[in-house]
Amino acid sequence: MNSKKLIYKIVENWPAKVLSIAIALILFVFNRMNTLTTRNLSVPLVIETDESLIPSNAYIKSVRVTLRGEDDSIKSILDRDIEAYVDFSRHEIEGWYRAPVQIRRKESARNVEPLEIAVTPMEISVQLERKASKSVPLIAMIRGKVASGYDLVSHSVSPSEIVVSGPVSIMDSLNEIRTDPIDLDGRNGDFGIIVNIINPNPVFVIKGSSMAEFNGQVKQSVPVRNYEGIPILLSALDPAFEAYFENMTGSVRLEGNQNLLDNFIPADGFLSVDCSELIMEGIYLLPVTVNLPSGFTLIRNEPKEINLTVTEKGE
Repeated sequence: MNSKKLIYKIVENWPAKVLSIAIALILFVFNRMNTLTTRNLSVPLVIETDESLIPSNAYIKSVRVTLRGEDDSIKSILDRDIEAYVDFSRHEIEGWYRAPVQIRRKESARNVEPLEIAVTPMEISVQLERKASKSVPLIAMIRGKVASGYDLVSHSVSPSEIVVSGPVSIMDSLNEIRTDPIDLDGRNGDFGIIVNIINPNPVFVIKGSSMAEFNGQVKQSVPVRNYEGIPILLSALDPAFEAYFENMTGSVRLEGNQNLLDNFIPADGFLSVDCSELIMEGIYLLPVTVNLPSGFTLIRNEPKEINLTVTEKGE
C-alpha cells in the first residue's frame, strides 16, 4: 500500500473516526472517575501573619478537606501530611482581610497522583491587630477533698509561668492562666498528673506545650489541739522572796492521738518557771518550761519566757 492510499484510509470517514475517539476518551475518563474514591479529613487551620500582627477575632480552628483519588493511594496519606493555611503575611497594617484557604501536601501526600483536594470553607476573613506578649502565672485549679484522715500538705505545677501572645488591646486584662480542674477526691498519697492548660480566649496564643505537670503531696493527718489560759507556776522560789510577772497564763499547741487530745486537761505545773537560782532582788528573763506528758508532741507554746520581778518579802 502506497502512501497516498494510507493517507486516504486515514482521512476516509474522518468525522466518524474522530467521534469514535472522543467517545472512547469520554468512556475512559468516566470509567476512571468511577474508580476514584473520596476521603474526608478535619485539618487544623494555620494562620500565617507578619510577626508583628495577630488575629484579634475568633476564627475557625479547623477546615474540612476532601481527598479524591485511587482508594489505596488516598488511604496511605497520613492526616498530618495535609496542611491547611491562610497566608496574611504580606499585610503589615492593622485591619480586616480576606484570603483563600490553601493546602500544602507533605511527605506521604506529596507524590500521590491522581489526587483532587477540595477544602471547606474556601476562604476566611480576620481582623489583624498589633501583637503583645507577657508572662503570667499558671494556676492549678484544685477541686474535691483528699481521703478522710489525710491532708494536701503542698502542691506545685510546672511550668509555673506561661508566655502568652495576643492582641495588644486585651492583653492588659490577662493576669493568669489556669489548668483543667484537678480532682483530689479519695487521694491518700503523693501523686503527679499531666493536665491541660486552658486558653481563656481563642485569640491568645500560648507559647510552648498546652500541657502542664501537677504534683501534690498528701500526708496522713495528725490531730492537733490548742489549749489556752493555762496557769504558769513559779517553782523553787526562795521563801524570802516574792515575784511578779504579767500575763500569768499561757497557751500550747499539741499534736497527738485524737483520743488523748480529747481527754487531756493540763495539770498544775504543766507550765512552770524554775526560780531555784534566784538569790537576790532584780528583774530576770526566765524560760517557761512545758512539762509534757508522754504521747504528745509540742508544736509551740506561748510565752516562751517571762520577765520576772523579784523582791524581798515585807518591802
